[in-house]
Amino acid sequence: MSATISKHETFIPGFDTITAGGLPTGRPTLVAGTSGSGKTVFAAQFLAEGIRRGEPGVFVSLEEHGDDIRRIYQSFGWPHEEWEAEGLLRIIDASYDPNDEIIQVGAFDFSALMGRVHLAAEQLGARRISIDSISTLFAQYDQTDAVRRELLRMTLSLKRLNLTAVMTAERVEEYGQVARYGVEEFVADNVIILRNVLEVEKRRRTLEVLKFRAARHQKGEYPFTIVEGTGVVCVPLTAMELTQGSEDVRVPSGNTTLDEMTGGGYFRDSVILVSGATGTGKTLMVTEFLAAGARRGERCLLLAFEESSAQLHRSAKGWGVDYGTYEEAGTLKVITAYPESKGLEDHLVDITAAIDEFQPDRVALDSLSALERVGTNRGAREFILAVTALVKERRIPGLFTSTSSMLLGGAAVTDQHVSTITDTIVLLRYVEVDAEVRRSIVVLKMRGSEHEKAIREFIISNSGMAIGDTFTNVRGILAGTPQQVDVDSDPVREMFIE
Repeated sequence: MSATISKHETFIPGFDTITAGGLPTGRPTLVAGTSGSGKTVFAAQFLAEGIRRGEPGVFVSLEEHGDDIRRIYQSFGWPHEEWEAEGLLRIIDASYDPNDEIIQVGAFDFSALMGRVHLAAEQLGARRISIDSISTLFAQYDQTDAVRRELLRMTLSLKRLNLTAVMTAERVEEYGQVARYGVEEFVADNVIILRNVLEVEKRRRTLEVLKFRAARHQKGEYPFTIVEGTGVVCVPLTAMELTQGSEDVRVPSGNTTLDEMTGGGYFRDSVILVSGATGTGKTLMVTEFLAAGARRGERCLLLAFEESSAQLHRSAKGWGVDYGTYEEAGTLKVITAYPESKGLEDHLVDITAAIDEFQPDRVALDSLSALERVGTNRGAREFILAVTALVKERRIPGLFTSTSSMLLGGAAVTDQHVSTITDTIVLLRYVEVDAEVRRSIVVLKMRGSEHEKAIREFIISNSGMAIGDTFTNVRGILAGTPQQVDVDSDPVREMFIE
């Protein structure tokens, strides 16, 4: 059935993935949302993206004055003056002044307004139209049935003009009725809901396709954000498909012993998770991983959310790695940001832009735990899913760190159970041996490859990292209860000998 419905690409980043191709062509779509959810920006951007691709559009403003709409275009860098002069954009100001007295004489209809719309559409050869906001009409007039009837006539008229239309409407609450007056959704074939929910003291915008008549679309809520100079940017998340290829090419980890433990190094298209308590050496492993790539002339990208660039440079230099030299050579780029500076969706947009711009051969993110505290559990998992999909689709080896909550093990690999979507997991743990705290390393998981199962000593020095011998006389390291065992009297060992 969905094959018979053609889609009109909106070119709004991520939106066409969620809607499986865009908005149904020549049909009206209602975009409903609470105040601040991004309805007007969406409507304006829908036209802007079309104009950029040679599709003229008409913006009908029923709520704000035309100059206010022009300011929105200007704020995002969309050249409305140029477009209006070239006959690509027409802004119809149908707003009203609340101080003016409204006198209704006879039957209420939109004939005059639709006449202006028809004329503008014909003069421009318009393909798209945005009407913002139809809820204003219900507020102006007390003839609800008449307004609804005229809106139905309007949508039929837009269909005859073969215009793909976006009509916005207000909502009273995020999860209540579709629109304020409870009837707006019945005038459109398709309904999209924008939400602006307060979560963990931060606003989080989401988009849901509630109804696409006879057309396929993704189900559920998808986060989006509004980016300066771009507008609405959607994050498809679960709409992403596992279509990336796979290959057997290996890349060095930065330590020859670790390469042996992983069966020859990491796979080039893999996501590696390094989990450990604070101070166990996660950032050091990131440094060695990036240095190994930079030495080979690979472009390496470090996304850091716990330390400043100066601190990272100092730490790397203390381990014998000069980040400055690699940055001057163009093989390393370090980007730092404070996690609470923005929402997870905004961080994801920035990460995507950085990867697209720098085109790295390796990516390291330090750390996931710092970003997890910004949003809810669900939001954090969705963010991690999107980042892992991002690097895997580009076949870039990505090394992510995560801080475990307990110093001596006994905790989950990550709070968000990210282990299920990673290819390789390296655990770093503290071990108490003879009243001395030492570090351990083990390759817990590696998809598609044999790997060493032994728990080895992990040593940090001024020369960087070194991996020592296996802990043969200590048991319970991963459980957080290390105990020294007399190898000669080990009952398990004796059982196998017998």
